[in-house]
Parts: sequence; C-alpha cells; structure tokens
Amino acid sequence: MGEVENVELRTVKHSIPIDILNDLLTRFLINVPESAKQNLIRICFQIELAHWFYLDFYVSNDSRLKACSIYEFAAHVFQHIPYLKSENHKLHEILEEWKEYKLSVPTYGAIILSENLSHVLLVQSYWAKLSWSFPKGKVNEEEDPAHCAIREVLEETGFDISNHLNRDEYFESTINDHLVRLYIIKNIPMTTKFCPKTRGEIKSCNWFAVSDLPTNKKDSTPKTKIGMNANAFFMVLPFVKRLKHFCNLHSSTNYPRQRYKSASFCENDSVNSKSRPKSVQKADTDNVKHIKKRPDKKQSNHYKRQLFTNEENIETQFCAPSWLNFKFDKIAIMECMP
Repeated sequence: MGEVENVELRTVKHSIPIDILNDLLTRFLINVPESAKQNLIRICFQIELAHWFYLDFYVSNDSRLKACSIYEFAAHVFQHIPYLKSENHKLHEILEEWKEYKLSVPTYGAIILSENLSHVLLVQSYWAKLSWSFPKGKVNEEEDPAHCAIREVLEETGFDISNHLNRDEYFESTINDHLVRLYIIKNIPMTTKFCPKTRGEIKSCNWFAVSDLPTNKKDSTPKTKIGMNANAFFMVLPFVKRLKHFCNLHSSTNYPRQRYKSASFCENDSVNSKSRPKSVQKADTDNVKHIKKRPDKKQSNHYKRQLFTNEENIETQFCAPSWLNFKFDKIAIMECMP
C-alpha cells in the first residue's frame, strides 16, 4: 500500500460510461454545499453512496457494466470533478483516513412511525435530492447513542423525540463495516409539523406508507403505488423487511377481532383473545431489540390446526361441540324398547 497503489488508482483502467458517471455525480456530489467541499471525509461518504447506487441500480441491471471497488470508483470521481483533481495525488491517503474514521464513528437516528404504524417519516437531502432516508447522523466524541439520535432527528426534522424514545427498541445493522442504529419512535400524529433546523442539508420531510416501500431493489411496488422507482429508497432498503414485520406485529389494525367461542371449536386456554399476541420478539440478531416470551414448544405440539396464518400464535384446537358431549343411558334405552 504505497506509491505503487497511488499510481494504480490515478491511472485506473476500469471504465464507467460518462453519462452514468454524470448521473451519479448529480445525485450525490454536485449539490454538496461549498463549505462542505473542503471536508474530504464528508465527500468520501457521498462517494460511497454513489458507489452503492452504481452497483445496485446500474451494474446489477446491465451485464455490459463491470463492478468496481470503492477505490476504483473514487479514482473516477477525483479525476472527473474539478475541485477534487488537485487532491488526486493523495487519493489513497484520503480513502484510508476516511475508512478509519468510518469504522470508529457509528450513525444513530430514528424510524418515526405514525399513530397506526401505517406510515413512516423519511427525509430528502439536498446532497442526494433524488433519494430518501431515515433521519440520522454521526455521533460526536463521547456522545451517548440515544442523545445522538435525538440531536440528529431534531436537526433534520425539527421534531424532538426525547419523550418517545425507548433505548431498548431499535433496529441495528452493520452496512459495509459501518454501524447504523435506528431507534423506533411510534404513534406520532401525521399532522405533526416538521421543520428542519439545518440549512442546506434537508430539503423536505414526508410521510410514506410502509406498504409502499420496496423490500428489494427490483420491487416495483413504489413505482405502481406512488410513481417512484425503488432506487429512490435505496438508503432505507436494508431496514424495510424488518420494518414491515415490526409494523405487522404491532399495528392494532392487524390484531384479530375478539370472537365469541363457536360451538364447533374451542380455543386453547393459553391464548387470551382480549390481549395482544405474546410471540412478538427479536426476529434475528439485526432485528428490533424487543424481547417478549415465546410460547412453550411442547405445548404447541398439541395444536391440531392453525387458523389465520398471517397472525402468529393465534391457534385453535378442534373439539366436539357441547351438544355432542353426552353419555348414553343404557337403562333408559332398554326401558323404551318393546
């Protein structure tokens, strides 16, 4: 990793079509404020977003294009943008410094959900004006994660989540060696007024139906529902499946209605139809940190059939109706016989 690699980066042979490169730079770098152009670490984060987008929405859909490393991609960017050309000779050192910084500085933010958990708040940045993301940001030195999330959300939306935040309820993922934690903020009225406090960073804050968000980069749902491509949500994609799962489990509209017990079947005593299901819990190591008791596996083996398969732990055991539960009186029968 010395001058040899520096030369390789400055003379990289990997080719990205100029029209694609211009599109990526327009999406993620052209709109960077003048004051931020001097912060090369911040620029590298934007280059990383452009690189992700290139791999996910260009290379994966066009066999003529070839994947490249972040180092190769950055070389193209530094060669193409005028204000970065003067720094091209120390590109390797800049990327190494950025990588070290990225590994040491996690990002914290929030997933803000509406009252019935049907909608989620997303923000649109001036820096990546064609994309939407959750409000979040880098933690300051020795800053508490929850405090960072509160501060970043307040800066980007003007909304104070401090009274709504549960420190033990969040999604967390490591994306390209970078830790991202998003606290789950529930039951926020959709009439809430959001007003970003930072200038030149957040363009707008909008509610989006959770059901309209794509679960993968080829999902056509947002295109069909709201006329937007999945690539507009590529920064939220790593969390969408878990988000939808969480909303389905916790939304009051998804709990089964209270039913009178039918004569044709009886419900298992372990299921309380008046309360929420008790099977809500952590789905995987990256899922929400929300622990609840699982039903006993041995007990579940006695269930004959499961109804309402879209709801977990709502199970019934069939039995004979009450009017069949009688015993024959042999003596009475014999007396009635001729």
